Amino acid sequence: MKSKLLSFLNTGLIVLLFIYQIHGQIFDPGKGCVIDANSKCVPNSLLSAVPFLTIIPDAIGGGMGDAGAATAADPYSLHYNASKLAFAEKESSFAASYTPWLRNLGLTDVYLAYLGGYKRINDQESFGAAFRFFALGEINFTDVNGQPLGSGRPREFELSAAYARKLSPKLSAAVGAKFIYSNLASGFQVGGVDITSGKAFAADISLTYHSNPDLQGVGTDFGFGASITNLGSKISYTNSSAREFIPANLRLGAAYKMNMDEYNTITFALDFNKLLLPTPYPVDHPNYDENNDNIADYRQKSTFGGVFGSFGDAPGGFSEELREFSISFGAEYWYDQQFAVRAGYFYEHPLKGDRQYLTIGIGLKYNVIGIDIAYLAPTNSQRSPLDNTLRFSFTFNGFGNEAQ
Repeated sequence: MKSKLLSFLNTGLIVLLFIYQIHGQIFDPGKGCVIDANSKCVPNSLLSAVPFLTIIPDAIGGGMGDAGAATAADPYSLHYNASKLAFAEKESSFAASYTPWLRNLGLTDVYLAYLGGYKRINDQESFGAAFRFFALGEINFTDVNGQPLGSGRPREFELSAAYARKLSPKLSAAVGAKFIYSNLASGFQVGGVDITSGKAFAADISLTYHSNPDLQGVGTDFGFGASITNLGSKISYTNSSAREFIPANLRLGAAYKMNMDEYNTITFALDFNKLLLPTPYPVDHPNYDENNDNIADYRQKSTFGGVFGSFGDAPGGFSEELREFSISFGAEYWYDQQFAVRAGYFYEHPLKGDRQYLTIGIGLKYNVIGIDIAYLAPTNSQRSPLDNTLRFSFTFNGFGNEAQ
């Protein structure tokens, strides 16, 4: 059962990577969407290689509907918004997380692991680094006829580092760099084409605005964050000139923390995300292959052409562009900075992925050690790889002076 399932998953993944076509579907200008033979709108999701880069790595943001653009700085900030590190309260912090993947299907060797940390250089500057590893387990490869080709262990990883600095007492910025490696089926062939490992380089840029207004005697923290992550080279799994986009992402978010008294605090966070990728066109659309080279034109755009064009290239116009934004909302309650309860909701349009789920989580902190757990519950029929799965994060807050 396991080998058949993973072979099916692998075949689907290879097909997505190398055959981005929508057969038997046409674009309906009146409805502003791609329709099937029954004139019903069908999904037109954005496509990229190495989608593991978009997986939330921690149980803190994972318990708050995947929000994290403007929440408190921690070792996972490199995923959401590295510029938060300039406002980090602790001198240093290190963390590790483990996220089982497809555990609801009985798989035990598919998972995401994350190691990260930061160090405050001084009151103005901070440095962070992280390592993300995604294991797809052992897969028995087959050809299109179901004949065995052998087995392998696909794996992907990312190495990243970031430098954050305050530009003013309330504003900070950060730049980051990362190396991405993806080995899905190296050494095998698909349609007579040799498959190799994919490699890419990318950069992150981000901004954070942080304020501490005193509203009617109640201490509050307000933050706004903006980041563009995974902005980098395209990636290829063959020796051909065809290359695929990596998931460049725009994240905008705000967070409001209220200190109700010396023991009780509550934080609300709201994020908007948009993948900065070209929107796929159906094969009947006049813009699908204008140069008649049998390769979809949107796949041949440059990195920056894809990023800047992603705000106005949807065949359904502005209304479809708005559908490409996902929404994350979450809340976090702390008692005496020792026990936390979290909840959140994530929404993605039904035609752009249809991920919709509630999240809950808890956190425990004892001295310098923190443990966080998150759980996801889908609210529609779209299954999630995290169905009925607990994910864990462990944080060690190093000793040192609090930031001023």
